[in-house]
Amino acid sequence: MPNEPAPEESPPPAPSPSYAQVPPARPGGDDGPVLALRGVSKRFGAVQALTDVDLEIRAGEVVALVGDNGAGKSTLVKTVAGVHGVDGGRVEWRGRPVTIGRPHDAQHLGIATVYQDLALCDNLDVVANLFLGSELRGRGGVLDEIAMEKRAKELLDTLSIRIPSVRIPVAALSGGQRQVVAIARALIGDPSVVILDEPTAALGVEQTAQVLDLVERLRERGLGVLLISHNMADVQAVADRVAVLRLGRNNGVFPVAGTSHETVVAAITGASDNAVTRRRARTATPEQATEPAPEGEQ
Repeated sequence: MPNEPAPEESPPPAPSPSYAQVPPARPGGDDGPVLALRGVSKRFGAVQALTDVDLEIRAGEVVALVGDNGAGKSTLVKTVAGVHGVDGGRVEWRGRPVTIGRPHDAQHLGIATVYQDLALCDNLDVVANLFLGSELRGRGGVLDEIAMEKRAKELLDTLSIRIPSVRIPVAALSGGQRQVVAIARALIGDPSVVILDEPTAALGVEQTAQVLDLVERLRERGLGVLLISHNMADVQAVADRVAVLRLGRNNGVFPVAGTSHETVVAAITGASDNAVTRRRARTATPEQATEPAPEGEQ
């Protein structure tokens, strides 16, 4: 029986369109940071908001971003969230350079942002707020209220969030409960990185503790968390590393363990940048440059 010719291989299917163009991953990229900024710069007219900023966020860690007013924290968050495009440098996702040109690009990658204003609808209940814009639908396009309520309860239980009922209006919740609902809503899309912009601002002691507990649970779930905060006590309670911005530039990255409160504050305010330290930096040998400054000069 004569050999039949082998059937022609069908061409590979066309890649599905993606919102953020992601090139192939580099070998070993899974061991590196989930999200990384490399020399990112941003200018608004004559104002240079960010200059050569580097930042890395790994899975299962909380990185606190701190700085004085006008340091560039909000601008940095908005560049990662897709509100502003970067003018220089690059953004990497799991070791691959990506372009985040709009908020949908960030969401498509797996970046969720919870802004300080929360953007909750007071007249809607908890379930409606959690699924706002991503509602589950059944036959005929009708909202599947049962499925959404079930998933909402499962999510809140997983995060140990205590709320009287998922069917009460958000207006009836306390400030801390509203904050955790906003964070839970960000997890509906199963992100890998969550950005929290001043999550404990204007909260009482008990409500702040509730939010910080939730941040720790996000870390336990293997998410990377970028925490923007002015409260150093909150930062030292939950963060693994502290990245300091000053006048739109990096001014140090410190491990929380072993770093004093005064050291971080000095980096925020620029107290460590004075005539003595600059003179020592100019005259020091390479070996001396790596030695810590005497306590009186910090």
